[in-house]
Amino acid sequence: MVVARSTMRAWRVHAPGPMPTAPLRAVTADVPRPGPAELLVAVRACGVCRTDLHVAEGDLAVHRPAVIPGHEVVGEVVETGPDTGGGFAVGDRVGIAWLRHTCGRCRFCAAGRENLCPHSKYTGWDADGGYAEFATVPAEFALRLPTGYQYTELAPLLCAGIIGYRSLLRAQLPARGRLGIYGFGGSAHLTAQVALAQGAEVHVMTRGAAARELALSLGAASAQGAADPPPVHLDSAILFAPVGDLVPAALAALDRGGTLAIAGIHLSDIPALNYQQHLFQERQIRSVSSNTRADAREFLEFAGRHRINVTTARYPLAAADRALADLADGRVSGAAVLLP
Repeated sequence: MVVARSTMRAWRVHAPGPMPTAPLRAVTADVPRPGPAELLVAVRACGVCRTDLHVAEGDLAVHRPAVIPGHEVVGEVVETGPDTGGGFAVGDRVGIAWLRHTCGRCRFCAAGRENLCPHSKYTGWDADGGYAEFATVPAEFALRLPTGYQYTELAPLLCAGIIGYRSLLRAQLPARGRLGIYGFGGSAHLTAQVALAQGAEVHVMTRGAAARELALSLGAASAQGAADPPPVHLDSAILFAPVGDLVPAALAALDRGGTLAIAGIHLSDIPALNYQQHLFQERQIRSVSSNTRADAREFLEFAGRHRINVTTARYPLAAADRALADLADGRVSGAAVLLP
């Protein structure tokens, strides 16, 4: 099948800067053609991730000028390249995530740590993404989707869910341990449900009253202000808010031997730490860098076995700039999703 249309609606980052400066521009673009080992996907929904905001506002240096952002993409295959093999066919539902390419040859790829590949490339940063009606993906990096979810529910799983899952692994939460979550947006509200399903006790620290209410409704044991101490010492914590000022508070909340995982690709500067208060007694900080395809498959299989409640705020594709502005100003509860 070859798509008859030649053009599509899309958004490009034309001048990175704060959202009030209108860094995005709505355009009519050519429908991309799939390469020899790629799929062309008709986008049915695309999540709005904070990484998209970092690309639009220039926190992440430009990799592809005038890139189409968006890397939480779900849709249907409408065309396949000649060398995609038998893995996918026209009509299949697929997901397009952040990780788009790795070399497969470096020492990190050889060790199963492809998220650290120095030659890695990313959807919506190195290549055009899903703030559009069509997008391409290398077949080797396309993801099969669990059943039982609507497209709007699936989209946030493609980054918010996957990165949250890897962050939970990096946080080294012991069985039935106490997990602290700092910030409670798209990724955090999914990760909390994974931890709860695994038997954890979850405590949420976040600035928004609506987010605290959502946390409690999902089963969190407590919810308080972003820098407030939780009612118990934590075994592990995950920082989702890109706010370096919260790192000392999160470390201070850890029990002996606790681990703080920082989930974001961008973080504001961390204040000076006090060794005795924040790091002594084998407390540790671990960063999170992207994910492997194995992480993605494990998480999506988990989502197929355990129904995850995905709270979304829906926006038409034409309002992508408003969705990002709302995310920047903390007006989104759950995960924002664009609908072409």
